[in-house]
Amino acid sequence: QVQLVESGGGLVQAGGSLRLSCAASGSIFAINRMAWYRQAPGKQRELVARIGGGSTNYADSVKGRFTISADNAKNTVYLQMNSLKPEDTAVYYCNTFMKSRSNTPWYDYWGQGTQVTVSS
Repeated sequence: QVQLVESGGGLVQAGGSLRLSCAASGSIFAINRMAWYRQAPGKQRELVARIGGGSTNYADSVKGRFTISADNAKNTVYLQMNSLKPEDTAVYYCNTFMKSRSNTPWYDYWGQGTQVTVSS
């Protein structure tokens, strides 16, 4: 069984910063990539940032403000969010594409989500 546990969400004023963390635990054979998604009320879930295979990519709306990083030894991914805007308000979800065992397929796992609220 695989668990993704997120932390670091909260309430912050516009222009402030937050750092999200997500630790994967349980049966982990290999991780291909890790990512952060977000979903605002009434909107579809969207990719915020992804890291894997030595590369990173970001949504245009967060480029230059957010930084994704990973500690492979700890199976943990981080999202440093600076210069936050009210439109960044959403539930942020951790995602990992991984194999739990050598004989299982690659699969997307999701965390439970953490609320980020940016006040104006």
